[in-house]
Amino acid sequence: MTAPTPSSPHDGPSRPDSPFDPWGTPPGGGDGKAAEAAGRAEVAREAADALRVAAVLTAAGVVLGLLWLWLAPRVPVVSDGTAVYLRNSEGEEAAGADGTFVLLALGFGALSGAAVFLARRRGGVGVAIGLAAGAVLGSVLAWRLGVWLGPGQDLAARAEEAGEGEVFDGPLGLRAKGALLVWPFAALAAHLALTGMFGPRDPAPEEAARPVHPGWGPAPRAGGEDAGRA
Repeated sequence: MTAPTPSSPHDGPSRPDSPFDPWGTPPGGGDGKAAEAAGRAEVAREAADALRVAAVLTAAGVVLGLLWLWLAPRVPVVSDGTAVYLRNSEGEEAAGADGTFVLLALGFGALSGAAVFLARRRGGVGVAIGLAAGAVLGSVLAWRLGVWLGPGQDLAARAEEAGEGEVFDGPLGLRAKGALLVWPFAALAAHLALTGMFGPRDPAPEEAARPVHPGWGPAPRAGGEDAGRA
């Protein structure tokens, strides 16, 4: 007995009760309006997630700046009446300020990456963008806040105020501007690691490999074809 062949679109209308019609019209008329609306809603959700995460991390930069100001070593300088010099030319206080900022940024990156993962476990592009942008803005805010609240930048005025031969603290600053990128890199690395270990898993291979025809439903099983031949 020869197996029946599916009718072509030129053989007339298909059976209305057929569960799988390769020649039929997809549901919804094929206009894609529902898919377009779902896509816009997804973009809006990702943008909202990015803005929320970026705003929170930027505000956290205030805390980083205050901690840096508190923990960074001071740079002692002295004036001879005509110029200002480091009290100890071989001192490492200036490098210590950069190192303190880097260590604090690493800690803030690990904490912010973990916090964002716990708050938005589903992840998404918006979360990653907000994490990176917020960490960069937070680092810049922390740097400028620490410089602003730290010892004054006008060395001549401060030397005159302190007097000749008197030691005073030099201005706080970052010599290595690459330290501003430590927080975003650490945050993204922590978030990626947590997502890889505890994030949502992809469907099982047997489910993902099952052929599905969009708009027409799943393909008929082999058992149904055998039954038709019988």
